[in-house]
Amino acid sequence: MRGMGKAYRLIIVTICLAMVSPALLGQEEREYIRKGNKLYKEGEYAGSEGMYRRAEEQTGSGHDAIFNLGDALYRQNRFSEATAEFSRAAKAGETDSLKRADGLYNLGNSLLKEQKFRESIDAYISSLKLNPDNMQAKYNLAYAQDQLKKQEEQQKQDQNQDGQNKDQQDKQDQNKDQEQKENGDQQDDPQDQDKNQDQQQQQQQQSAISREDAKRLLDALAAREKDAQEKVQRDKAAKAKVRVIKNW
Repeated sequence: MRGMGKAYRLIIVTICLAMVSPALLGQEEREYIRKGNKLYKEGEYAGSEGMYRRAEEQTGSGHDAIFNLGDALYRQNRFSEATAEFSRAAKAGETDSLKRADGLYNLGNSLLKEQKFRESIDAYISSLKLNPDNMQAKYNLAYAQDQLKKQEEQQKQDQNQDGQNKDQQDKQDQNKDQEQKENGDQQDDPQDQDKNQDQQQQQQQQSAISREDAKRLLDALAAREKDAQEKVQRDKAAKAKVRVIKNW
């Protein structure tokens, strides 16, 4: 009997602990969330992120912790991470339509920051189906639709521009090929080039011979002039001797 009594008491204690542990975890989660909210209000978004992550660890899927974590990441401009957390928050709030609507609304905001306009539009529409009174969601939906239209128009212009650039490049390539072909037709063949080289060499040789002949001719003229001058000097000398020597 005593053994039976101890067994009952152990079972009762185990049941009590099982009932108390979730409550304690819930209290710790709320405490971390409160601390995170305080840091968030003070602009300490990185610190609040840490508190929200610790709060999430207590339960593993607490909607408030995940939702607030997404907010902290959003404030740090980490939009892709915020998108992931808001997606989780929307799923975690499936039993509460307003919480799910809020998660989808924030999901739309983070997608909008990533310029994923089509996805953000889907998120806003899903949010408004659950909470049609969210005027900010309606405004953001209209803005996202306008941005999507501009994006598609810009993409169309870019495609047209790329097409025009390709056409221009093709024309330039064709013109270049034509020029190369024409230049190739005008070029001399190797034999003609050899002939031209021979002609140039002959011209150079002829020029060299002409210069040598000119030098010889000048030398000859100079020699003749020297001889003529010497002859004139001899004649003058002879005449002078005649005049000087007189037979008085």
